[in-house]
Amino acid sequence: MAAQIEILTLEVGSTITKVNGFLRLAGGGFEHVAQGFAPTSIAQGDVGIGVDGALADLKARSGLDPAGAETFVNSSAAGGLRMTVHGLTYSMTARAAREAALGAGGLVKMVTAGELDTFELDEIRAIHPNLILLAGGVDYGEKAIVLKNAERLAELGLSVPVLYAGNIALRRPIQERFQAAGIELLLADNVFPDVDVLNIEPLRRLIHEAFNRHIIHAPGMARFGDLTRWGILPTPGAVLKGAELFAEVAGDCLVFDVGGATTDVHSVTEGSAEWTPRMVEPEPRAKRTVEGDLGVFVNARNIIDLAANPEWEARLSEVEALPSSERAQEMTRALCAFAVETGARRHAGAVTDLYTPTGRKQIVKGKDLSAVRWVIGTGGALTRIEGGEAILRRICTGAGKHLLPVPESQILLDRDYRFSALGTLAQAYPDEVKATFQRWIETAS
Repeated sequence: MAAQIEILTLEVGSTITKVNGFLRLAGGGFEHVAQGFAPTSIAQGDVGIGVDGALADLKARSGLDPAGAETFVNSSAAGGLRMTVHGLTYSMTARAAREAALGAGGLVKMVTAGELDTFELDEIRAIHPNLILLAGGVDYGEKAIVLKNAERLAELGLSVPVLYAGNIALRRPIQERFQAAGIELLLADNVFPDVDVLNIEPLRRLIHEAFNRHIIHAPGMARFGDLTRWGILPTPGAVLKGAELFAEVAGDCLVFDVGGATTDVHSVTEGSAEWTPRMVEPEPRAKRTVEGDLGVFVNARNIIDLAANPEWEARLSEVEALPSSERAQEMTRALCAFAVETGARRHAGAVTDLYTPTGRKQIVKGKDLSAVRWVIGTGGALTRIEGGEAILRRICTGAGKHLLPVPESQILLDRDYRFSALGTLAQAYPDEVKATFQRWIETAS
């Protein structure tokens, strides 16, 4: 084995910091050769303490030296980019803007549709977002309400950037409004340029760039941005990118990342021939939802409150970031199962009845997951605690009230916790990442 790690990934999570070492393979792809963990050290005023601890753990476990390795960084340590989203109609532009934000590291705290009123403006002030996203109107369509919203947002006087991704015909007047107010304006292509047309990737890229500027404010993070020429990727964006490449190799997939603070659900699928024609609103092929109330450590209290389980209430003190005892592991497993089942229902589309003059029709609102063939678990709670496969199998019930994966879906557990690392490497090495996924599938079969 080589004495030097060639590629290093750093992931600064909300609870745990992970580092992974890789070698390049002559035939393409990467070999995972080293890994280290340590608690994230935000409370100590410097995330670098946790990174240094994880690197020391990697060296102790593997005997390999990461010095000089090409380095990639992803992080969710700053809690995501706190955003508010404002569109013309919820079912179109507001929802499209929200989808783009969630796929790029945004933490959406508020969504509005239509003309902003005084109460909504007061709420925006109270949230004090890191980024305001303004959208609305198909290209060359409605102007008045979107322009009025721009004027009211400019009058708030918040010293945060505004990102505009609405009717292209309004770009110049909106630029003039925010320039006059001394507010930075970022421009993206319209997220909903025409009826039933979603265009979220340009917006995702701009939100990612804003995330890079935001994440360095996590204490001690700035020096890690200097270690990589690829910027700091939001961890949810890394997992979503990994899911997209996995789907290219193996087919439609659903990925659960259960963490200490949130449960992120990522799907890459167009849906099934049976249910997709019944959808009443377009959905992106690659979708992410973040469940900020479904964390198994930082937000364990939220899960216990949602479940209304007196036994869990009595055992809250047993919850640990790195569960060591059997009872602590048992508690984490129970919380993880609840998070996966709840997150799956929230992410999946629902089948409802619509009564028309010609009779009852079934329609679908949300994402059709019934064509998914791979259900993947990543994150410490699913991969480090026994029972992860059984937890994922329980949501593979097929189409019912919710359009979930079929029972025949294949389950994969990311036991080496490398999915987000590979998604981060995809910025530079997409073909090698796909080759790595192909070998993973062949090994698991």
